[in-house]
Amino acid sequence: MRFGVAGGTFGYHKNHILFEDVSFMVKEGEILTILGPNGVGKTTFLKCMMGFLKWDKGETVIQGKSFDTMKNIDIWKKVSYVPQAKATLFPYTVMEMVLMGRNPHIGVLSMPSDKDMALCHWALKELNIKKLKEKAISELSGGELQMVLMARALVSEPDILILDEPESNLDIKNQLVILDMIQKLSVKKNISCIINTHYPAHALKISDKTIMFSYDKNHIYGKTKDIINENNIRKFFEVDARILELVENKSSFKTLLPIGICK
Repeated sequence: MRFGVAGGTFGYHKNHILFEDVSFMVKEGEILTILGPNGVGKTTFLKCMMGFLKWDKGETVIQGKSFDTMKNIDIWKKVSYVPQAKATLFPYTVMEMVLMGRNPHIGVLSMPSDKDMALCHWALKELNIKKLKEKAISELSGGELQMVLMARALVSEPDILILDEPESNLDIKNQLVILDMIQKLSVKKNISCIINTHYPAHALKISDKTIMFSYDKNHIYGKTKDIINENNIRKFFEVDARILELVENKSSFKTLLPIGICK
């Protein structure tokens, strides 16, 4: 196991438990998606998982060690986080923001090395945003900022990449850029990826495992192909949908087509 949660339970107060006794593990190179309707607590789950909020019960484990026993600097050398993009007034340029992703690897009084700068240029190029490198963060669109946050995460060379709705504010092309990048990182660099998403079709496209949450504290966890089915979409999202399988260039793809709201 590279990363996981054992018995995770959390509520903002005793009478409002969001999730209870959640356990999962992600191995090297695996992709886990987190699904559920709006307001079910998916972002809160990520915050608990990373130690931003404290579990009421349970723990987060990385490579056999509890987060509670690890120093922050050691955690963030292994884990990188891409939050939902929000407007900022800080006067950083895109390059300065991306370079911040190298902070766990740069000494307090040290200057960025040639390797640090090369990684920043690589990430900007991979995400097709190199033209933005001198632009102020405050001048970016929501979609551009989302891509910059992704680049900042990539340059830290993480073992585990955690993303909170990485497709937010992105057009169809850039959604595919992000999904393809996540797949490439998992396959070629053996990075474990955990993604909170609103799109079951995206989970079907790239993920190995899925956790699905409901409003009544229930959750299911397992292989994506087993979890995302018409019955579970109806039960957890109250939507009638069809799972479709397409063949393109001798490759098979599954996607989800919503039909209507359950009555």
